Amino acid sequence: MLAVLTPEQMAAADRATIAAGTPSLTLMERAGIAVARAAARATGGTYGRRVLVLAGKGNNGGDGLVAARHLAAWGAFPVVVFPDDPGTLKGDARTNLERLRNVRQLRFEERGFARELGRADVVVDALYGTGFKGALAGPPARAVTAVNRSGLPVVAVDIPSGVDGMTGRVDGPAIRATTTVTMAALKLGIVFHPGSEYAGEVEVADIGIVTPQFPRVVGVPEAADVARVLGHRPLDAHKRSVGTAMVVAGSAGMSGAAALAATGALRSGAGLVTIASPASVVTEVHPRVLEATSLRLPETSQGTVAAGALELLLDKAATVDAVAIGPGLSTNPETVDVVRKTIAALENPLVADADALNALAGDPGILEARGAPTAITPHPGELSRLLGISTAAIQADRLGAARRAAERFQSAVLLKGYRSIVADPSGATVVITTGGPALATGGTGDVLTGVTVALLAGGAEPFTAVWAASWLHGRAGDVLERLLGARGTLAGDVPAAVAGVMHDLETSA
Repeated sequence: MLAVLTPEQMAAADRATIAAGTPSLTLMERAGIAVARAAARATGGTYGRRVLVLAGKGNNGGDGLVAARHLAAWGAFPVVVFPDDPGTLKGDARTNLERLRNVRQLRFEERGFARELGRADVVVDALYGTGFKGALAGPPARAVTAVNRSGLPVVAVDIPSGVDGMTGRVDGPAIRATTTVTMAALKLGIVFHPGSEYAGEVEVADIGIVTPQFPRVVGVPEAADVARVLGHRPLDAHKRSVGTAMVVAGSAGMSGAAALAATGALRSGAGLVTIASPASVVTEVHPRVLEATSLRLPETSQGTVAAGALELLLDKAATVDAVAIGPGLSTNPETVDVVRKTIAALENPLVADADALNALAGDPGILEARGAPTAITPHPGELSRLLGISTAAIQADRLGAARRAAERFQSAVLLKGYRSIVADPSGATVVITTGGPALATGGTGDVLTGVTVALLAGGAEPFTAVWAASWLHGRAGDVLERLLGARGTLAGDVPAAVAGVMHDLETSA
């Protein structure tokens, strides 16, 4: 699990390393060398290459000055441009300014800057670091805009200038980097969207700082982490030993939700899956998912789950290892009442999604009262209704919202979206970096519910099941995007792709 640090956590690790005996000037030297190497790679060498270094007035600028010094020693022709007065540089950055010899230094002026950009082979962005907040203005903003228009490769130091180091927000002009060299560990601002988009390819440079690791800080799962969750299916496995699940889903006009969730569970390794749906929906779904068994529930006149379903659901739940509830159930008042009572009474590990979350909106106390393992998988709108705050507030602090929900509801929480966040009541949190626009099509969330319940049924605890399922689901989307394109993928393609990803992990482990 890769560690992802906040600006404060990184600053604390930096101070601890210095207190342990590594001089801060040494750390800056190592950082600058890592940036210089990345700039050399971006241009295929150094001899005769022209490098424009945008240097700010803090330590980020100091890293850029070190890079300029080394690039000059390697045969390049760097020029350092200061949007602000270099006379304000202090500490290690001032020391490295004084060490700079035979390197041109200029104050920012638009015509002269345009001329230097026209000559350059690569730009090093050393303006602002991870502590930046707000919007760039004045000469820095004009310089950044010109760099972005130039089309040149850009190496950003730690984080692209203009990106908030905590949230990844971009409130004004910001560098669009080709490569970001980030020191010691990933930072939240280049993991969260849209900062991740501005960062380009991210390289983590080891400069000798010991950083805290997951679960003390946010983690990013890697393939090996998911492979460990999956393990290997034993030779003597049978359909009941690998996990059984019930999927409570579907209504008139929404039979596909039940089919997709059930198929997602089956393709993800559940040995037996029961589809619990209104009787008329089962008639539609069963021919499409031959491998599932079914539980025909009484239905309302609108073709949704009716009040008499509760006892049937609880009886069946006693025979399975985990339950998924919500996809396509509708918000019919009678159905909502059944959903709420079912969630309250179930003793199984549970994943609640979609209309199950809508049923809990405004009064989520049932979640808080549950004693059994629980995961919820809301999108921002659903979480806003559960927490009673606006969707805009959720999106402004996705990390904080997911953590508050996990603590309040004592459930694993998946806050969906690009770079989904998974939070646990213990405080452990991960960001999912797989997945993209190929999954922006109806029904893919239902598949994710099925993948999650399969992992729950297989014995994973909710937090692990949710982040592993989300990673698998995202990687499947990435595979399909390469094969079919971001616009050509259908939700029905995802379950088989998930199975293929799982197979690749198992065979490469």
